[in-house]
Amino acid sequence: MNDKLKNRILCAGFVLITAGGFLLHLICPDKMLSISERRRLAQAPEVTLTAVLGGKFATSFDDYALDQFPGRDSFRTLKAIMQYYVFRQKDNNGVFLAEGNIGKLEFPLSESSALRAAEKFMSLKAQYFPDSDVYLSLVPDKSYFLAERNGYPALDYEKMVSLLRENTEGIQYIDLFDTLSADKYYTTDAHWRQECLHDTALRLAQGLGVSNSFTWDYEENRLKDFYGVYYGQAALPFPPDTLVYLTSPTTEGASVYNAETQGTTGVYDLAKLTDGKSMDMYDVFLSGASAVLTVTNPNAAGEAKGRELILFRDSFGSSIAPLLLDCYETITLVDIRYIASAFLGQYVEFHGQDVLFLYSTSVINNSAMLK
Repeated sequence: MNDKLKNRILCAGFVLITAGGFLLHLICPDKMLSISERRRLAQAPEVTLTAVLGGKFATSFDDYALDQFPGRDSFRTLKAIMQYYVFRQKDNNGVFLAEGNIGKLEFPLSESSALRAAEKFMSLKAQYFPDSDVYLSLVPDKSYFLAERNGYPALDYEKMVSLLRENTEGIQYIDLFDTLSADKYYTTDAHWRQECLHDTALRLAQGLGVSNSFTWDYEENRLKDFYGVYYGQAALPFPPDTLVYLTSPTTEGASVYNAETQGTTGVYDLAKLTDGKSMDMYDVFLSGASAVLTVTNPNAAGEAKGRELILFRDSFGSSIAPLLLDCYETITLVDIRYIASAFLGQYVEFHGQDVLFLYSTSVINNSAMLK
């Protein structure tokens, strides 16, 4: 076969593949959401003279074509398989596989970020609750248990803890690391499993001095086909997790007030699974990300009666707060990723409550997100 014929065949093949892809793109209906990537997909841009001349249409159309490309998920999976198993790369999109689990690379330690977090906590303490009992706990990300022992780089967790403890005078540290292990986190997600947090919740209750009211008598409720955040990033056909949420008379009787929406829900918001507004099943815990939530337990009794906790938290706090409800009449959850600290006084009344800073190590290593 001469070179001229080869070139013609290559050109014809390229044209057929391009034309076929274009025809499939026209035939296949556009998708609104990508479940695997957990995001909304770009839609066909409106054709206007201003958009075309200004270049906005071309950019938007490029995003649209990439998002709506036929077989996009299959191509993403093929790429991941090639990277992991053919080219033997250690990770894909910063995600790695180890011990049947999916982890996220988190390194190196940003000492300046840890110090910034400590400064933020001390500033909040001085401004809003100088005389309260204040506590600090860190939630290790899953890589703490998987990365280093499987040959992946990991941040210096011991140094992070040391920096925080040394620079948060007057704040008592509650160590949770030894209460956790890799199997207490979802396989496809960053978060911990609520049903596995007995030891962790008890450790917090003991540290907060409320363990006399702590109980563990829950009914397990299962939600199948939970595809966590790492599932889409790994782009491999991993089996989904089962999400378990724990209920009791206390959680069933409690109410959650959202200061932003001024609405009230239950501790577990099952509407999040059907309203089409959430792409994360984990949002069933306290309705997902919110700046200020107040959980009220009308069944509080004994030492828990009248006792209050203010929990500064990230998303990990959503699933552990319900497990501390037997110990408090009110738990107020504050997420300063979504509200500036200077405005907290408008939404939260500080009057000597217990205060707990509970943050994942990944947030501490990226503390610029704390406002």
